[in-house]
Amino acid sequence: MSLRDVVESIFPEWERWYPSLFDAAADLGVIRARVCPPSQLLLSNRHAGIRDEAIHAFRERWSALEEEEPDYPPSRVPARITRHSPPSSRARRKSRR
Repeated sequence: MSLRDVVESIFPEWERWYPSLFDAAADLGVIRARVCPPSQLLLSNRHAGIRDEAIHAFRERWSALEEEEPDYPPSRVPARITRHSPPSSRARRKSRR
């Protein structure tokens, strides 16, 4: 049963009173907003469970083994090259004396 069917079964003339189906459904209690922590507002966090289920289903279907952790330590990002700034004018004057 679609959302429209549910709303029309409760209130057949909803279109005369509400600008949209969602407004009518919210007022009639058919749909409700859920409060969630701000960390779940990011799509990457919200869909992490779905992504994990998909990966698990893929591995199960194709008998794929999980990736093993390497025995060696991960490569490090090279240290940032620092530029030496030229000595200040005060330091140059001291070195001339």
